[in-house]
Amino acid sequence: MSRRRLYLPDGRFLLPRVSRSTPQGTSVREDGLSRRSLLCGMAKTGAVFVALPWLEALSGRGQAWACEGLPKRFGLFFWGNGVLPEKFQPIGEGSGEDWQLSEQLTPLAAIKHKITVVGGMSVKVPNEEPHDSGVAGLLTGSALHIQGDDHTVTAPTIDQVIAAEIGDQTLYRSIQTSATDGKGRSYNGPDSRNPPEHDPYALYERLFGDTFRAPGEEGIVDPKLGLRRSVLDSVMTDIGVIQGQLGSEDQARLERHLDGIRELETRLARLEEDPPNLESCSRPDLPTGLYEAVEGRVPIPERNQAIAELTAMALACDQTRVFAHFISDPVGNALFPGASAGHHNLTHNEPEPQPEVNAIVIQCMEALAVFLGALDAIPEGEGTLLDNCVVMAASDVSKGRTHSIDDIPLIFAGGGCGALKTNFHYRSTGQENASKAVLSAIRAMDILKPDFGTEGAWTDEGLSAIEA
Repeated sequence: MSRRRLYLPDGRFLLPRVSRSTPQGTSVREDGLSRRSLLCGMAKTGAVFVALPWLEALSGRGQAWACEGLPKRFGLFFWGNGVLPEKFQPIGEGSGEDWQLSEQLTPLAAIKHKITVVGGMSVKVPNEEPHDSGVAGLLTGSALHIQGDDHTVTAPTIDQVIAAEIGDQTLYRSIQTSATDGKGRSYNGPDSRNPPEHDPYALYERLFGDTFRAPGEEGIVDPKLGLRRSVLDSVMTDIGVIQGQLGSEDQARLERHLDGIRELETRLARLEEDPPNLESCSRPDLPTGLYEAVEGRVPIPERNQAIAELTAMALACDQTRVFAHFISDPVGNALFPGASAGHHNLTHNEPEPQPEVNAIVIQCMEALAVFLGALDAIPEGEGTLLDNCVVMAASDVSKGRTHSIDDIPLIFAGGGCGALKTNFHYRSTGQENASKAVLSAIRAMDILKPDFGTEGAWTDEGLSAIEA
């Protein structure tokens, strides 16, 4: 049976808010309706639904239960080489709202009320390839495919899972950026990586160059758009002729290529549409900094600041609703400010208690605070852009020196219009499957996904403790 989402006439997806929690931690409304029970029930029954009018019973004490007509956004924020767990784990007994920031989390003080820290979760894939097994297991829910010296993911990363659902509603399906010169870890699938943009000037030109129009601006339709469409039509016709003559592997490669062409077709069509009338959207100033590496040292904080501001405005202008930002890569050896050697080198060679590694993790949290602050500085509705986001921040390992993928560091920010708890700390005492937290993030984006992951990392249950 096919599955249909439950939409309101204005296009929003119906997800009720909740009003209290039972002693068992299951969120419910006083009338017995719950966000999680609706999602799980719809997912497991595969039922077909029709649009419903606004209902007081599902509204959450009369307050707005969606994003007030504004779109939800998703962001992945990633840093490589893990943390020092004893300095990262929040201070406080067990889980709940009574918790304090640890030494490494201190940079997030100004935004503490809008984040949830999740600890004690385990990535349930074989840890066969240091660093890359962890990031693949966490972001795709599946083990790496390893063949000799080569390896790749076997499924899309979470940002692309979400982009596949909501990316066709904006000019850019998703954007990928990096504060260093790494390759990033955003994948459409096997051997299909989305390279990140490192240069804030190039990112500005892409997002806010000649084709950008702010609300109310008069635009000039580029006459070359029609020619580009004609070329694409011709290419698709030629491809159709040869498609049936290919083997299965070539068919898969061609299909990935066609996905890119289809995305380009959609983008060309979007360029001719009027921009969405979002009040906080405006053309940002061109970056003015120096972002090139000097003697092998990339200006990480400066790049991060510029990219954060551009990404926030791209979301505010509905250029995209999905982003993935990488401070550094797994096994990344970036030279952070003040560090005597590359990050990965230090995780293995600096003597305990590893003060330079500690300082680098703190810098990564400072970068996260800058990114979240840029989102939180843009007003939207009765809140901010950040309130309308689900931002998942994570790394590839727990401690870089050990390559452990137990107690993987996870932070969620924004709450997704009330879908996830904020100002909350959850610590698993039984090494729960980290895919549960990832599935909760996907469902918080109003995506009816019945499960996430494969084999040992598979789950059809979210992490109920962090769901609102």
